[in-house]
Amino acid sequence: KKWKQLSRLQRSVILFLFAFLAVCGVISYTSMGEPWKSLTNKSLDDQRTEPQIPGLKLANPAVLPAPQKADANLGDYPELSPQKPPKPPHVRRGPSNLQIKPPRRDVRLKTRHDSSRIEEEPVQADKEEKMEKSVISWRGAVIEPDQSTEPPSSKIKEPEKPSSVEAEDQKEPVPINERQLAVIEAFRHAWKGYKDFAWGHDELKPLSKSYSEWFGLGLTLIDALDTMWILGLKEEFEEARKWVANDLVFDKNVDVNLFESTIRILGGLLSTYHLSGDSLFLEKAKDIGNRLMPAFKTPSKIPYSDVNIGRGTAHPPRWTSDSTVAEVTSIQLEFRELSRLTGDEKFQKAVDEVMKHVHTLSGKNDGLVPMFINTNSGQFTHLGVYTLGARADSYYEYLLKQWIQGGKKENELLEDYMRAIEGVKKHLLQRSQPKKLTFVGELAHGHFSAKMDHLVCFLPGTLALGAHNGLTADHMKLAEALIETCYEMYAQVETGLSPEIVHFNLHAQKGHKDVEIKPADRHNLLRPETVESLFYMYRFTGDKKYQDWGWEILQNFNKYTRVPTGGYTSINNVQNPSNPEPRDKMESFFLGETLKYMFLLFSDDIDLINLDKYVFNTEAHPLPIWVPA
Repeated sequence: KKWKQLSRLQRSVILFLFAFLAVCGVISYTSMGEPWKSLTNKSLDDQRTEPQIPGLKLANPAVLPAPQKADANLGDYPELSPQKPPKPPHVRRGPSNLQIKPPRRDVRLKTRHDSSRIEEEPVQADKEEKMEKSVISWRGAVIEPDQSTEPPSSKIKEPEKPSSVEAEDQKEPVPINERQLAVIEAFRHAWKGYKDFAWGHDELKPLSKSYSEWFGLGLTLIDALDTMWILGLKEEFEEARKWVANDLVFDKNVDVNLFESTIRILGGLLSTYHLSGDSLFLEKAKDIGNRLMPAFKTPSKIPYSDVNIGRGTAHPPRWTSDSTVAEVTSIQLEFRELSRLTGDEKFQKAVDEVMKHVHTLSGKNDGLVPMFINTNSGQFTHLGVYTLGARADSYYEYLLKQWIQGGKKENELLEDYMRAIEGVKKHLLQRSQPKKLTFVGELAHGHFSAKMDHLVCFLPGTLALGAHNGLTADHMKLAEALIETCYEMYAQVETGLSPEIVHFNLHAQKGHKDVEIKPADRHNLLRPETVESLFYMYRFTGDKKYQDWGWEILQNFNKYTRVPTGGYTSINNVQNPSNPEPRDKMESFFLGETLKYMFLLFSDDIDLINLDKYVFNTEAHPLPIWVPA
């Protein structure tokens, strides 16, 4: 009726407007074409991965490219199989400075048999994440991506305060899986023993429900701080922080080993500062760092092995004036980082002088170094003995890691590392029988020994890390061969746990395995080196077998070393499943390293300690790379 009441002019105007709007709508729809269709057809997940900031590039995936032609031939091991093309893990787009954050602390622990609950975890995770904004500040702070590698100024500056990142700026967390939950349960069991029977002391004696002291500085607690952070154990972390704040005092008349206190205490405090942003840990790190400096007051500037942190004096061991090469060349990551944070160059200057001096020394054998160095003369001693085991191992590890830490600018470090790996290939590599396992032996005055310490199992991970950072693909091939050997050091033993030292058979003998174990070498100290290398290998290749090998090792730790009342113990006999002869000692590195690397190995989240942003010290404490790779 209303339409009929309108005049003819009014009706014409209305019809014209409708026609105009209809034409505009068609043009708008057709002009968008396929882009419009592709946008609407994208999955919700795909839309979420688009960069939120203009110009952002895809974050570096921690996956090696397909191997290129090796720069050096394989020498004594031509039969090594070529590297398999890696399986890239899922990579999300996002800001290049994504914050590392531990898994949610309130996920209920589930036993490895509770599979029905595990399957529900991703759904529950989304709900819990929305409820947890109140604890985001606890999750940590970013590492500034543009930190300079220039030597720090001598002027003291205010410590850099990592800035926290709100949940909206972070990628959604990868849910914790069943195997990670088993690691959390193992950690809590170990921590229960430490808390109940050894709180504030260095090491737990789980069988006698007591403790042992080395330095009297709460080594286990400090070593475990960043592990608790990474595992998301907020309550345990907060309790440990209170002890650090109220009870950790370095003004004590006690001798400490420079190397051990640097990698465990200084490294642990610096790492925890970076992950948490809590300045308490940096203040404690500065305190212990200053108290360790008297060790460098030697005629040669090669530091003494022992320091009295209360009196400010240092000395070599009573029986010699030598220090071990590994100890004086494996404190650099920590002291260099302390200089960068404080602006006080004395720390870095002291440790850099050591490396420059060792770089110039004679007595090396194609990059391989002897095990001892004299603090008075500054010269190598006990010449002619070369190993990648005890007393030399981490020298090689820190050559590569310092180069990475400093932004790949210090060429002397890289040269020494590359030369040393060539020396390993030339002098120390052999194959066992019957499985033809590639292993690293020792050389003593020209005579080869088929002895390999479990400590040497750090090498596959280090080689893989170098290959990931652009070194020859040959290193990755060797890493793949060596990690298989390290696994066999577990798999060929009755308990499935590796001894401290093995000897390999060079000649086939009926009824003999590749691995032989001497009675004095058959103990297991809960060491981390094989699990450490498994972590690197899985992170860089995506091959699930490395996770499976680690899972076997964890199960055997639980079967043969777990103490019912809390804690885990070293054992004396890995060849006797019915009585492995527990030693009644839980080393601090079981919590600081072994379980941490286990947790990271079972994670598919490459941003959980991103290896393009962090480098681990030799005690598994992550420190920031100064210039992002």
